[in-house]
Amino acid sequence: MDKVINKDISIEDLVELLPDSITYLMEKGIRCLRCGEPAWGTLENAAKEKGFTDEKINEFVNELNSILLAGNK
Repeated sequence: MDKVINKDISIEDLVELLPDSITYLMEKGIRCLRCGEPAWGTLENAAKEKGFTDEKINEFVNELNSILLAGNK
């Protein structure tokens, strides 16, 4: 795998790398698109705005990397 998702990835880069992340984040209550415009900032910023802990953010990162890895097989 060439790319790895981490908490510092920008939402824009995350969506480009893993389009399925939009659905994943929306299911978690993190909207990464607002009125058709991408949200700016990092995955960590977006999650913290919704009150998620560092532990939960790390869980999101691990799950997103698993989705990315599964899609690259």
